[in-house]
Amino acid sequence: MNGTQWILFILLVQVIHFLGTWKLYVKAGRKAWEAAIPVYNAIVLMQIINRPKWWTLLLFIPIINLLMFPVVWVETIRSFGQNKLWQTWAVILTLGFYIYVVNYTMDVTYITDRSLKPTTGLGEWVSSIVFAIVAATLVHTYFIQPYVIPTGSLERTLRIGDFLFVSKFHFGARTPMTAVAAPMVHDTLPIVRTKSYLSKPQIPYFRLPGFQTPQKNDIVVFSWPADTVRQFFVKEAGVKKPIDKKSNYVKRCVGTPGDTLSVVNGDVYIDGKKLKLSDRAKPMFNNIVYAQSGVSSRLLNELDADSFERKYISGPLTQEQLNGLTPYLLGAQQTAEGKIALYTNQNGIPTEVIRGLRLADLKEETPRQRIVNLTEEMVSELRQNAKIDSVVRAVEPKGEAGNNIFPQSPLYPWNNDNMGPIYIPEEGKTIKLTVQNLPLYKKIIKDYEGNTLAVNGNTITINGKQTDSYTFKMDYYWMMGDNRDHSEDSRTWGFVPENHIVGKPIFIWLSMDNFQDGIRFNERFRWDRMFTTVGGSGEPVSYFKYFLIALAGYFVFDFFRKKRKKNTEA
Repeated sequence: MNGTQWILFILLVQVIHFLGTWKLYVKAGRKAWEAAIPVYNAIVLMQIINRPKWWTLLLFIPIINLLMFPVVWVETIRSFGQNKLWQTWAVILTLGFYIYVVNYTMDVTYITDRSLKPTTGLGEWVSSIVFAIVAATLVHTYFIQPYVIPTGSLERTLRIGDFLFVSKFHFGARTPMTAVAAPMVHDTLPIVRTKSYLSKPQIPYFRLPGFQTPQKNDIVVFSWPADTVRQFFVKEAGVKKPIDKKSNYVKRCVGTPGDTLSVVNGDVYIDGKKLKLSDRAKPMFNNIVYAQSGVSSRLLNELDADSFERKYISGPLTQEQLNGLTPYLLGAQQTAEGKIALYTNQNGIPTEVIRGLRLADLKEETPRQRIVNLTEEMVSELRQNAKIDSVVRAVEPKGEAGNNIFPQSPLYPWNNDNMGPIYIPEEGKTIKLTVQNLPLYKKIIKDYEGNTLAVNGNTITINGKQTDSYTFKMDYYWMMGDNRDHSEDSRTWGFVPENHIVGKPIFIWLSMDNFQDGIRFNERFRWDRMFTTVGGSGEPVSYFKYFLIALAGYFVFDFFRKKRKKNTEA
């Protein structure tokens, strides 16, 4: 729905409200016309049902209003003596239209001094739950949203199992675009695992004022532009989601509107100059590690290296042994000697599993050369190790087309390590449009900015008019993971539109090392990462101990406060 359609819809709602309540307004001592004036009628209604005027604001906040409308319907009929349980259900199940019955067919009396306190324990419990959900939804939607890092695209800057608080107010909260959705969940209802929203109607995009815009080096949470999955990690054909219900991604902003970006041998260049990353950034690259005596897994694990493969050789396996090994395997194959080669990630096969399955002849190979994902600090440490002969970054050559690389066109033989230059669009800026550069901006023109596009030979037609230029309607950003060779980011799906920006991670409140193994009672907590800030410079400092001290102080204070109160009353 566009702006005009929403205005007409709101006016229709006002007409429905007036027709259903004007007699009740009169019985409450108000004028009939007061039920017809938008916004003012809501303020008057709050006075009639004896609720604070600020409730009116909640009726106009998307998602929050879905929770508030049923509350106001119930409060309205109860103000006219409709207190029975079936009457409450009637007004809720008819989406408020039971008020028409009260308005036109019942001789009701307005209760001036109606008690607002629930008459039963259940009613009080329900009332508390409803307003707790309203408050939590308001905070979640417009101020702070919890988020967990599910993938390793920002390792080691942000790690899998980091639980974050994401600020919505730094960049300005994006108001919900999906008008009808369940509160406090994203795209899927828990337990039942079904869609949590209706795709229509859609509210026009609007963002509240923020005090900054995404800058280069900022870590940003955004709606994944290329999202075609029903929910995160669950693929399903033909999925098309509203912008605010797309899966949330987190990456580092490396290009802002108006920049010309290139990736040269894995490093980002802006307007011809190498981008200097934040001192907290820990970019990782695949490196070829070579040692004449072999590159041992133990050495790499002591280094806390990442994303390398381990190979074990075993004799024949029973079905029971194979079943026991399967959770740890990436693959298996038979060798020419009749043995079985087993491949795992860097974690390998636990010693207790080998012993439990009685695999005495299981041996791990130590190859001379390995591809290992390393930070610069790890590279330096390996190069200083006398057992290692060389460490060289693995780079895809310039001009060699990579797999699934933006803009997925033979005109641009780019890859993850070498691509560009590419102009990042800025709102209001006009570019010369040709058949050659059209693949870079086609998705923006058609999908993000809603134009029709046709190409006939060298002729480009937008919205039915032949053109050789295009003016952008929005700002765009280029997002990349610090884990450069293990991140799906703008190098795969291109620009991130401004209306896809969600917020800025500001705080890690919990971090678990074995998060991917599922919630267990043997969680390995990363205590040094808990209660640390995401932004800033220098090594992150944990404020967890200060939190514990403050918490203990509160309990001590509360104990003595209650004790003093008890002595005073005595």
